[in-house]
Amino acid sequence: MSDCLFCRIIAGEIPSAKVFENDHVLGFKDLYPQAKEHYLFIHKSHSKNVNEMDSTQLSDIFSAIKEFTQNNDLEENGFRVVSNVNKHGGQTVFHTHFHVLGGEQLKHFGS
Repeated sequence: MSDCLFCRIIAGEIPSAKVFENDHVLGFKDLYPQAKEHYLFIHKSHSKNVNEMDSTQLSDIFSAIKEFTQNNDLEENGFRVVSNVNKHGGQTVFHTHFHVLGGEQLKHFGS
């Protein structure tokens, strides 16, 4: 999609600070980090939000996050994975993306 920011990053039209890439998934540093370490993981196949993804795309994303976090010392101390869905859920870029946050003690929420 030519008007999608993340599709343009995948196409190499917009630079990003890549931290992970394979045939299906791209991971890069968030421009506006909310934690000491904050990365975005996106599938190279466009979908608007997590509800549009199929099981293969979800598996690709979570396998990539697993590989990245295990190889970059995030697993031992912990990390959080978040996906915002639609406007009221806080989504601002409408290409499914997963935030991986860590590198410090994160605030607890919920119970």
